[in-house]
Amino acid sequence: MDFALTEEQQALRQAVREFARAEIAPLAAELDRDPRFPWETLRRMGELGLLGVTTPEEYGGAGLDTLTYTVLLEEVAAADASHATIMSVTNGLPQSLLLSHGTEEQKRRYLPKLATGEWIGAFCLSEPHCGSDAVAMTTRAERVDGGYVLTGAKAWVTSGGEAQLYLVMAKTDPAAGARGVTAFLVEKGTPGMAFGRAEEKLGQHAAITRGVTFDRCFVPEEARLGGEGQGFVIAMAGLDGGRIGIAALAVGVARAAFEAARDYARERQAFGRAIHEFQGVGFKLADMATRIDAARLLTQRAAWLKDRGFRVTREAAMAKLYASETASAVTHDAVQVLGGYGYTKDFPVERYFRDARVTEIYEGTSEIQRIVIHRQLYRELER
Repeated sequence: MDFALTEEQQALRQAVREFARAEIAPLAAELDRDPRFPWETLRRMGELGLLGVTTPEEYGGAGLDTLTYTVLLEEVAAADASHATIMSVTNGLPQSLLLSHGTEEQKRRYLPKLATGEWIGAFCLSEPHCGSDAVAMTTRAERVDGGYVLTGAKAWVTSGGEAQLYLVMAKTDPAAGARGVTAFLVEKGTPGMAFGRAEEKLGQHAAITRGVTFDRCFVPEEARLGGEGQGFVIAMAGLDGGRIGIAALAVGVARAAFEAARDYARERQAFGRAIHEFQGVGFKLADMATRIDAARLLTQRAAWLKDRGFRVTREAAMAKLYASETASAVTHDAVQVLGGYGYTKDFPVERYFRDARVTEIYEGTSEIQRIVIHRQLYRELER
């Protein structure tokens, strides 16, 4: 087993780390206080290939593998979780699913714009009354001459109102359950499509989140992604890759919190010694570092397997579960190491603490990840 990154991966990591520290990190506190969608830095990220990391070069992307993607996403997340969330979503569900299920015309139409950052992509699955129970969605897609009419509402859409392309799941056959869900590509500005107010969230404020409504919104036949009734399978397959991205993001947030606590503990004096010399602090730092390494290895294993064509439902769920809970635990301990200062906005760890919390919720809650892992364990026994 070889855990070493290639020279190319190390060089890319260093370049993105320098960019993120110079251009993203200085904005993070400001965007947290006064939220806005960070178009300026996103455009620059697009120029660097960070918004189409795994999209092939023929469609305007960087053409890199999933493992490299997790390495680069971690660097962005260590600078600001909001940028990383936007990066994860637009790289993941719209682009990866277009590559897997789109027609050549759809790929040519959308991927170059998404991969270069000219456009941002969004994913619309959850609804106001159903999150984990996605099959309970009520958004309908009624077939009409030349296409479909969409009616319904979606919730918790990252980049909602900002993104230009929305991958929308809707029921074409409500009686068929999961087999009655179909996927559609809907462009911003389509008549009948509207956006709610930006949600006031605990953290990740610059990753603007809005609800999206469809009031007899017509989309042409060519806007359907895949066949009728394939939408739920498409969405679930996309979530495997999406969970790897969120795991990498969570590792980045945890690493930033750990580094802040480590450096503070070296400088802060108590009873004539640096506080990291006391076991109460030193043991915390040791546990934080160990969990981060374990989370990163789980994430990179899932990415490595995905790059080799393996199904990674279990591995992606394990990575996402462990990394997100690591982010929450590490940021909690970072606040504790800084004490009263950790509770103030003078230091970034309270922001990391807030930003980490949602990683246990989006792309499937921790409870959903445990359900997925449990099911996969027994399916493997039945083979």
